[in-house]
Amino acid sequence: MSFDSWDEIRTAFHVARIGTVSGAAEVLGVHHATVIRHVDALEDKLGTKLFQRHPRGYTPTEAGQQLLSVGQATEDQFSQLAARIAGAGDEVTGELIVTSLTAVSVLVLPAMEKLLGEYSGLRLRYLTDQRVFRLEYGEAHVAIRAGNRPTEPDNVVQSLGRMQNALYASHAYVERFGIPRSKEELAKHRFVSNDNRDSRAPFYRWLRDNVPDEQVVFRANEHESQVDAIKAGLGLGFLTVPMGRADPTLEEVVKPYDTWDTNLWLVTHVDLHRTPKVQAAVKAIKEQAARSDGLILS
Repeated sequence: MSFDSWDEIRTAFHVARIGTVSGAAEVLGVHHATVIRHVDALEDKLGTKLFQRHPRGYTPTEAGQQLLSVGQATEDQFSQLAARIAGAGDEVTGELIVTSLTAVSVLVLPAMEKLLGEYSGLRLRYLTDQRVFRLEYGEAHVAIRAGNRPTEPDNVVQSLGRMQNALYASHAYVERFGIPRSKEELAKHRFVSNDNRDSRAPFYRWLRDNVPDEQVVFRANEHESQVDAIKAGLGLGFLTVPMGRADPTLEEVVKPYDTWDTNLWLVTHVDLHRTPKVQAAVKAIKEQAARSDGLILS
């Protein structure tokens, strides 16, 4: 049998526990008439009397005693649940979801390794995608975003600095085509690029303005495919400085331009920003950012 409202059960439980309408009303913070109405309605739905009424109060019948027993067990379970939830909020345990572009993984992964080393009860999910994950819908706890400062309401936005980008090539490409010595020579080289020709990334805008389109011999929509193409010697390509300099198979053929820098933002939701788990992630990412080659702190 389903009930329209759990309020009636809760009210009857307190009447059975305390033994008076006035006492239950005081505990629940309602008028005594509301208590009587709830009890009467519940008895009508169950088709049985829960209480014997008398001048000194209400005495539970056998059915009322059963309600009291179940109600007490339920209240105890809710109290335990509330304690677990409150305790979980003070611990760095459970699932932590971090999102960023793949190009920033060299910054995120060392921070996540540090978190796992410090908190054995933590489980990490790292989501990389071009789309913006919605923190207000719980799609992620912490986001690292590139470009313009995020403006979504109810988010806490902190600057992580400016990520430097440079042009890289494989050793095989350099042996075959050499290193460009001037802007004119650079425009004659082969390039690997994003498949999105309208990308707002500053280095891709530079590429559109300074290199003929026919020199872009390979395009891919996924960053991993672009990296693989650069390593395979298909052409020059842009990588973050931490990623490029960490790979011994690549050469930095054009050093970072200031105009190629990308702003990075650390984003959390205001409701979760102060929780220990999110604060631990924020701290680890900021510490890694401070150590990263190629990241200029604001």
